[in-house]
Amino acid sequence: MPHTPPRPWHTVVLSPHFDDAVFSLAATLAGLPGPTAVVTVHGGAPPPGAPVSWWDAACGFSSAREAHRARVAEDAAALAMIGVEQIVLDHPDGPYADGPELQGLDAFLAGLPAGTDVWAPLGSNQTDHENVRLRASRALDRLGAPLPRVYADLPYTGHLPEWGTDRAGEALAKSPMCGLAYQELLRTHRTTVHHHLVPDDAQWAAKRAAAQCYGSQLAPVAADHGNFLSRTGPLRAELVWSLESAC
Repeated sequence: MPHTPPRPWHTVVLSPHFDDAVFSLAATLAGLPGPTAVVTVHGGAPPPGAPVSWWDAACGFSSAREAHRARVAEDAAALAMIGVEQIVLDHPDGPYADGPELQGLDAFLAGLPAGTDVWAPLGSNQTDHENVRLRASRALDRLGAPLPRVYADLPYTGHLPEWGTDRAGEALAKSPMCGLAYQELLRTHRTTVHHHLVPDDAQWAAKRAAAQCYGSQLAPVAADHGNFLSRTGPLRAELVWSLESAC
């Protein structure tokens, strides 16, 4: 069953998988007025006997259960480091799930008190990330709640020369490499920058330390994204938009 909110949070950040919110927003989250929670949507245990996925095997795990236990612990350590709460929903990750439906996310959002600020991932080049945003948007609309804010999910959105500048949104709106989800969003919504942060040295050191808690993921992510923990790499800035329907 999904986690029942024990108390009101000021901000709830939907992280599709363990590590997405920290890679994308660690410095921002550490500075938000609390309480803040990160909700990992695809955080559920794999079914008994499930073979290890190709990704978890690439991370060095020999079983699906071992991978899940380790990743929950990595996430707890990272979130404790930046001072936010860990919530884990019971949807298994894609390779272990029966389908894309996220009823537990609907139930979780329905249990939030009015006024909770919900953030969802943009979904750059990541279908499951985009599915979380779309599902959350529909659920909040049914509840009569405000639209979620949308954050640039990293490292996927950050591979732009303009990343970390005030031209990042304009560049995303034109980029065929990492801007397709943003361009799709602009067909139905107007975006306004809610928060843009280029971490200073102290904030970057804290973010890097939190990111390194996800040790099992670092080598495979680097294989796809190069030196993504470089100070000048795709994690170097954090961007959140507010939405307004264009209709």
